Amino acid sequence: MVKGKREERVAGERSLLLGVGISSIGIGMYIPFSLVFFHHVTGLSFAVVGIVLTATGLAGLAVMPLAGSAVDRFGARKANLLLYAVRALGFALYPLAGSLPAFAAVALITALADRSFPVVQQSLIGEVARGGARDRLQASIRALQNAGMGAGALVVSGVLALWGTDGFTYTAWGNAVAFALAGLLVSRVKAVREHAHGELGAAGSVGPVGSAKRPPAGYRMVLADRPFLGLTAANFLTALGYSALSVLFPLYISTWLHGPDSLTGAAFTVNTALCAGIGVLIASRVRRSGARRTRSAALGALLFAAAFAGQIVLGTVRPGQTATLVALLAIVVVYTVGELVHSPSGGALSVSAAPEAVRGRYLATYQLSYSLATALAPSLFTGLLALDGRLPWAFLTVAALGAALALTRLERHLPPEAVHAVRPAPVSASTPATTPASAPAPV
Repeated sequence: MVKGKREERVAGERSLLLGVGISSIGIGMYIPFSLVFFHHVTGLSFAVVGIVLTATGLAGLAVMPLAGSAVDRFGARKANLLLYAVRALGFALYPLAGSLPAFAAVALITALADRSFPVVQQSLIGEVARGGARDRLQASIRALQNAGMGAGALVVSGVLALWGTDGFTYTAWGNAVAFALAGLLVSRVKAVREHAHGELGAAGSVGPVGSAKRPPAGYRMVLADRPFLGLTAANFLTALGYSALSVLFPLYISTWLHGPDSLTGAAFTVNTALCAGIGVLIASRVRRSGARRTRSAALGALLFAAAFAGQIVLGTVRPGQTATLVALLAIVVVYTVGELVHSPSGGALSVSAAPEAVRGRYLATYQLSYSLATALAPSLFTGLLALDGRLPWAFLTVAALGAALALTRLERHLPPEAVHAVRPAPVSASTPATTPASAPAPV
């Protein structure tokens, strides 16, 4: 047991987590007000800001494969530091980008860094941690992101109350400082040598980070890995559920349940508080139970399905306002627990299933499942909602059940070190192996 605890230590972990927390505060200072934020910072109209942000966001998706290649070539730590620097520079320049060309240029550079960051962050977890430490870091980072974004929203509210719309400019510079500090902290994180602990990549490559032999095929190797593509497809089905809280919940409450907008705020508050408050605890319980990552991720998907099915029941019964509030909050709790069970296991599963030498390319492919789900969710949910308020929840229920089934079926096709957070201890050479009853006794 003591040995297992030693294996989970990550050099520079506190600096990494502190950096995540600080950068999340910065993100929370502008995400809730994105259109308003950039309108006041640049002076451009809402329509122009919206068009630029959409175009640059799509361009950011297009370069995610390049981010994966950069990770494999230069390492996740270096790529992470570069992206923090680019984001810091971008937000420092936003108040100076008053013209359309200047804003478009700054927004494009910043969007490229923002969209590539999840790929690099996931790769960094694989580079600095192994075994159960990956699951723990996934949970800790998610909890800090939720807490930091909530704190950032409170900070910007205070800034705006003190300085009015001029506070958006101060917020932009504060965000630049937050990203710069996060980069300095992450620079203290050290990579681990996976071969020193006998951990193999999915392709069987062994060696220190950056020194393993890189297959010349590049993304062709990823596309030929059918189990990993299956894992990515399963995650796409679950990722649609992750989009439900921000996209579908508000529309469903207002158009189908005819409830007040305050219900949406209550749902977000419960979700954020639970993620920040008990996320690490739940992930720790799951990890210590010894559950396989595929099965704990599948359990998270099943909890998603239960929450979505609950929405169908609620949308059919449509009780009074008080009963609706209680039922919605109960559904949000189930949904959030599913998120907290699935996210660390699913993230660590993808990181550990990727061969070390091409981990960046693998995770860039995996992260596309989230990006594609986020892009499709608005049109998909609104189209189904227009037909019947329960229809999108029925679709999500089937998708979550399909993800759970796919994860369990993929289990025997994925590398053992990806499926198991803690690999079974090898049989000691001094301990005689048990001879099966059907086998002849050794002479």
